[in-house]
Amino acid sequence: MYREKIDQYIDGKQQQMIEDLKTLICIDSQRQEAKPGMPFGEGAARVLEAGLELMENAGLQTKNYDNYVITGDLYPEKEKQLDILAHLDVVPVTEDWTVTAPFEPKVENGRIYGRGTADDKGPAVAALYAMKAVKDLGIPLKKGVRLILGSDEECGSSDLTYYYQKEAEAPMSFTPDADFPLINLEKGSLNKVFEAEFHASETLPRVLSVDGGQKVNVVPGKASAVVEGIPEDLLLAAARETEGQLHVQIQWTDVDGRTTIQVKGVSAHASTPEQGINAVTALLMLLSKLPLAPCDSLEKLMAVLELFPHGETDGTSLGVKMSDEISGALTMNLGVFHFDETHLRGVFDSRIPVCGSDENMTAVATASLEKKGFTVKGGAMNPPHYVDPESPLVKTLLGCFEAYTGIHGEPLAIGGGTYVHHLKNGVAFGCAMPGVDNAMHGDNEFMELDTFFMSAKIFANAIVELCGVEE
Repeated sequence: MYREKIDQYIDGKQQQMIEDLKTLICIDSQRQEAKPGMPFGEGAARVLEAGLELMENAGLQTKNYDNYVITGDLYPEKEKQLDILAHLDVVPVTEDWTVTAPFEPKVENGRIYGRGTADDKGPAVAALYAMKAVKDLGIPLKKGVRLILGSDEECGSSDLTYYYQKEAEAPMSFTPDADFPLINLEKGSLNKVFEAEFHASETLPRVLSVDGGQKVNVVPGKASAVVEGIPEDLLLAAARETEGQLHVQIQWTDVDGRTTIQVKGVSAHASTPEQGINAVTALLMLLSKLPLAPCDSLEKLMAVLELFPHGETDGTSLGVKMSDEISGALTMNLGVFHFDETHLRGVFDSRIPVCGSDENMTAVATASLEKKGFTVKGGAMNPPHYVDPESPLVKTLLGCFEAYTGIHGEPLAIGGGTYVHHLKNGVAFGCAMPGVDNAMHGDNEFMELDTFFMSAKIFANAIVELCGVEE
C-alpha cells in the first residue's frame, strides 16, 4: 500500500543519495593503527563521524559506541523488531585503478566507481535512505528498526563483538553486504596451523626454503623455493612437465649453485579454491619430481603434499571430505606456507557444511596431521550459520526482492561469512544483482546506480512489512 509513495520518494532523492555516498567514498577507511579513542585508526573514526552526521540529517536517533559502531534508530520509543547491519570500512587498494582513483568517486555510464561503492558504503546509504523514506512519509510502524554501521568488518568484525556485548540483537537482522536474492546459509570455517622442527641437512641436492601465501583465506597465486645442487637440465625437464600438467608458470635463476624457483598460479578466494591454481602445492609437486637427497626435512615437505595434494580442494587426504544437500561440499585451501632448513609452518583454511562438527572435522584433521609428525595449533571450528528458508524473515525479504525485480528468489548458500554470521536470525540481503561482477575487493569497484536506488526501495518496503504498520 505504501510502495508507490516509497518509489516516488526515492526517485526524488537520487542525486542526494549519490552525493552522500560520495562523501563516504572520499574517506580512506582502511583499518589503520589504533589511537586513543580510535580503535581502528583515524580513517575509520572519520568515516563513522561522517556516517553519524548522515544519520542525524535523516532524522534518526543516533549513538556512537566508542568509534566501534554507530547506530541510528527509527521509532526508538517502540520495541525493536529489525537490525540492519552495514559497514563503512574498506579493503586495501592498489595503484591499478583505471576509471578513477579509489577514493575519488566518479559517476560514469550508469555506475558510481570508488572503493566501497559496492562493499559496503553504497548499500549502507541505500539502507539509510530506506529508513529516511519511511520516516519522512510518516509511515506509522508498529515496531522500531535500527541501522548499525560498523568499522571493522573487513578485519574480523571485532566492532560487532564490542557492540553486542552492550546490546541485544533484534528478533530479525539483515545485512546488505552480499548478493540478491538472499543468503541464508554460510558454511562454518576452520583454520589450523601445523608445524614441524628438524635438523638441517647438508647432503645435496637439497631444498633450502619454500615460501608462499600471505592470507589463509586466499589461494596462493605465487610461491618460491631455493634449491641447491640440482643440475639445470633436470630442473628444466621437471619444470616443463609440471607446467604442462598443472597449468602454472615456472621460472628460475641460478647464483653460485643455488637456484631460486618461482611458480605462478591463480589466486582465488578460499571459499572457492577450485577457481584457483595453488602455487604452493604446485611448487611442492615440482620438488617431488627432483632427485633430492633423502632427509627428515624432505620427508616432512612431502608429507605436506600427501595431505594437501595439488588440485584437491575437498579435504579427502586429510580424511574430512563431506557434503550435505543444503550447503554443499567442504572446501580446503593450503593458504600460507613456510619451510626452511630447520622449520616448517603451514596454515590451512576450510569451509564446512552444516553436517560438519568439531568431532568429524577438527578432530579428524588434527589426527591426520599429527600422524605425519606435525604439531597442530588453533581452536575449535567456527560453526555454520543457517536460517530456515521458510522463516518469516526469509520469505518476506524474498517477496520484496521478487516484487521489484520479477526474478524468482531462492535463498543461497555460500562458503564465505557475512556480518550476520553469529546472529541467530540474520541473513544477507543485497546489494549485488545476480550475474553482476561489481569488482568488490578489486580494482575499479562500482555500484550500478539502478541497483543502488532499487535497493533503497526494496529495503524500505521490507522495513514496512517486517515491522508492521499501525492501523
